[in-house]
Amino acid sequence: MITVLNHPLITHKLTQMRNVNTRTKNFRQNLDEIAGLMAYEITRDIKLDPVTIETPVQECNTFELNTDIVLVPILRAGLGMVDGILSLIPTAKVGHIGVYRDEETLMPHEYFAKFPENLDTAEVLILDPMLATGGSADAAIAMVKKRGAKSIKLVCLVAAPEGVEVIKQNHPDVDIFLAAMDDHLNEKGYIVPGLGDAGDRIFGTK
Repeated sequence: MITVLNHPLITHKLTQMRNVNTRTKNFRQNLDEIAGLMAYEITRDIKLDPVTIETPVQECNTFELNTDIVLVPILRAGLGMVDGILSLIPTAKVGHIGVYRDEETLMPHEYFAKFPENLDTAEVLILDPMLATGGSADAAIAMVKKRGAKSIKLVCLVAAPEGVEVIKQNHPDVDIFLAAMDDHLNEKGYIVPGLGDAGDRIFGTK
């Protein structure tokens, strides 16, 4: 399933991020806020357990979350989405995964991975602002599956159709959530119109 979250607040904030004149502070802040807004929609189908509590007035039959949530940002740009989601789901645990692409073979390789122990029972959200060729996301999904993850969602801000197709073909069981579906990849592998290099713009390294 591919879901593009066409919410006015998300669209407005994404417009600020796309603007070449937006500075690091505002770029990072808008990313933080979009991630939180997306999390609200992404968790709409999270399972609840019935519970009975005491309010200041009387006993109340209600519900609470019964699913562990694990955030897995793909280093380094994915880190920019973590705080916005944690502000909404402070009980979520956070893993990290690093992937680099071999310049000769173009194959992705894992260089860092650290996860909570409950991947097999948790709702795993893989975070990366950009879904371009799909190589890094494809590798990251395969890596968490190898470690037992069964329920996985890929959360990106902006995607190119080429990258979406890779994930659809290789991981049809993974739902994809986007803030926007862009037009295509250019000859350098950048998303068009895109927003540039998300990692550089988040951390001010360019």
